[in-house]
Amino acid sequence: MPQSRQPSKDAYSLILEAIDVGVYKPGDRLVESELAERFGVSRTPIREALQRLETQSLLERDGRSLIVASLNHNQMAELYVVRRELEGLAAKLAAKHATEEEIKVLQEMVADDDALVHDPQALSRANRRFHEQIHLASHNRYLVQQLDLVHRTMALMATTSLAVQGRGEIAQSEHKGIVEAIAARDEEGAARALKDHISVAFMTRLKQDAVQREN
Repeated sequence: MPQSRQPSKDAYSLILEAIDVGVYKPGDRLVESELAERFGVSRTPIREALQRLETQSLLERDGRSLIVASLNHNQMAELYVVRRELEGLAAKLAAKHATEEEIKVLQEMVADDDALVHDPQALSRANRRFHEQIHLASHNRYLVQQLDLVHRTMALMATTSLAVQGRGEIAQSEHKGIVEAIAARDEEGAARALKDHISVAFMTRLKQDAVQREN
């Protein structure tokens, strides 16, 4: 059944969101006619959106078909290296430029997200919102654009590291430390805390993948 199209979202955003929330997973084939019916738009904007997503390496060719891309070990490692540095910079700039209202929102987010530690999917969505809020608090549009691309690519990972036993509680504790540093206007401390947070998430994912390979 086609979804009612939201006027504020174009075909590109609709497909990207569907990948981001797991409607389409790595390896899934995307067909113009099916997407047009699903989202209630014509095939021309769907075709243009697919071309754009392929250019961004979020889709890849499988013969004549387009499928949702997947990341191999080296690609994942490269992505985390870039993410760690950019996120650290965002936290550093947020500590310098965030308004008091933005800091309060971050504090409230962390407090609210404590209730989600036993729901990995809900916590993953909340985690994305939390990081995006830090990006915006950096008040640097070019950094926000680059981090947006990084986080889109993160959607190509079929699982979340927050699903690992105990990771939710640890991540929440790390988030609190990041926000405390931002609130204290500790630029270097905020950058260090967020970089460490990304490093732990990467190590958790590596262990997660090792277990999956073994199984």
